[in-house]
Amino acid sequence: MKPYFLIALVLFILASCSGKQEKIQPTVEDITESVYASGVVKSRNQYQVFPTVSGVVQQIMVTEGDIVKKGEPLMKLDNEVARLSTENSRISAEYNRVSANAEKLKEAQEAIDLARSKKETDSLLLARQRNLWASQIGTKVELEQRELSYKNSLTAYKSAILRYNDLKKQLNFAARQSQKNLQISEAMSGDYTIKSETNGKVYSVLKEQGELVSPQTPVAVMGDADEFILELQVDEYDIARVKPGQKVLLNLDSYKGQIFEGKVYKVNPAMNERTRSFTVEASFVTNPPALYPNLTTEANIIIQTKKDALTIPREYLVDGAYVMTEGKEKVAVKTGLKDYQKVEIMDGLSKDDVLLKPAR
Repeated sequence: MKPYFLIALVLFILASCSGKQEKIQPTVEDITESVYASGVVKSRNQYQVFPTVSGVVQQIMVTEGDIVKKGEPLMKLDNEVARLSTENSRISAEYNRVSANAEKLKEAQEAIDLARSKKETDSLLLARQRNLWASQIGTKVELEQRELSYKNSLTAYKSAILRYNDLKKQLNFAARQSQKNLQISEAMSGDYTIKSETNGKVYSVLKEQGELVSPQTPVAVMGDADEFILELQVDEYDIARVKPGQKVLLNLDSYKGQIFEGKVYKVNPAMNERTRSFTVEASFVTNPPALYPNLTTEANIIIQTKKDALTIPREYLVDGAYVMTEGKEKVAVKTGLKDYQKVEIMDGLSKDDVLLKPAR
């Protein structure tokens, strides 16, 4: 046998051995299908505190970690302008009180009384002149003068009443308006004290004394003291399979190697167009020993679980719907649940079949 033939034979045998395909048999085991999600831990009812007015921080009344009640002051802003405005409104309200303008009303009432007295006098004189005229005493001109005097005094009396009523309305309006202005000023003065909207914990104070703040800048982060939730981001391709009530298995960077359980309770319907993802909220079923807002997490949302399923590794699938048998026959299969490593075979294989790993 020629040497070059022996070399070729050895190479052929080595090539055949090195190209030997891996084999497996389907396995009967439990399989779970899940959706991947990433997100953060948040305190329930976590929110940023915004002032309603602009100003300079005069006093910070809490520190991180403090437990506060609803309405408790967190921070005070410099309110000198607001104080002066309130004082000005108080002076105006005092000046415009109806009781403070009693003299004006009394003067207007006296004008009514005087006009009434003159009207009554002119009425008596007109009646007397008419009696004289009926007895053919006096002149027509004198009667007409009496009639004109009575009409003028009647008009003056009515005008005095109108002036009195108008003055009273003006004084009432000015009093109510100035009182409302005082209430507005007092409310605005109260806005310079930033208060907690809920019972909870101060997780972060974002401003320092002397800093300028405005309604567009948060000054603190608040939330529930003891209850935390998970805010997860799920890809738009998976969101249709996520429903409230599904189990969540998650890990936290702060607790490496540990798995915690949660439950989906809300799927927000609006998609984030920038990330093409949806926000899913879940609560903890098993709580870590300690939690803090904004801890990062990775989670699997369990879509469904099946016991005693016939499974094969996903890499043994060919074109997603076929497998290669030991006789190198391409067999069609019907797949079911899938996880990151395994796929359920619902039809086309038995646990006794031997499969070859496809060449990649």
